[in-house]
Amino acid sequence: MDLTPKVKFLGLTFDVTLMIGSVISALIVMLIVFLLSRRLTVRPNGRQNVMEYIIDFVSGITGMMLEKKESARYLSFALTTFLFILVANLLGVVVMVTATAHGPIPSLGISAADLKLTDSVSWFKSPTSDINVTVAMAGAIFLYSHFAGIAKSPLGYLHHYVKPFWWMLPIHIIDEVSKPATHALRLWANIFAGEVLILILREGTFYFTGIPLFAWMGFSVFVGCIQAYIFTVLAMVYIAQKVGEE
Repeated sequence: MDLTPKVKFLGLTFDVTLMIGSVISALIVMLIVFLLSRRLTVRPNGRQNVMEYIIDFVSGITGMMLEKKESARYLSFALTTFLFILVANLLGVVVMVTATAHGPIPSLGISAADLKLTDSVSWFKSPTSDINVTVAMAGAIFLYSHFAGIAKSPLGYLHHYVKPFWWMLPIHIIDEVSKPATHALRLWANIFAGEVLILILREGTFYFTGIPLFAWMGFSVFVGCIQAYIFTVLAMVYIAQKVGEE
């Protein structure tokens, strides 16, 4: 297994590989949106058509959960979420950067004992292939959905959980706790499993694993797109449950 460089700050350990992947994913999303939204015209050109198609696609996601006026408020959130996760999912399929460590790097948490097991250091992979990233994103969406519900109607928020059947409150709590857990695990498991198999096939003889490798990479692109869609849909479902009129 490849090592990943880590740094410690204020008692916390940060994976440099995930930091690099997350920053690059965010920069790619910003670059894509910037390039596709420049020089807008009444008669759209090729780039503008692509951006409008993406916006229409994401608008369909928000429109499924909320009324038109309400869904427009969450369009930018859903668009950013979808594009970031899509890019993050696909980065590990397209690029996996590893290097040979010629000696221990104490400042990055790579010791001589670790190098006895492997001399490969991973510097880049899909951020969403690490459960810490998916848990953080799912947890942030979980907190935001409750905040949005309270901000819109505090009484309506309490009515939903307490007034109808107060004795069902424990069931509501279990249901709410399970949402971010399944939200995070679903995305992480699919992306992590895909990257593991790609690494295994890369280590094999090309004559035997070449065709399966390219086939699986193509399938991983499909899975990455589907998981970005599912994660965004579920995020909007959880938000809609807190701010929807019904």
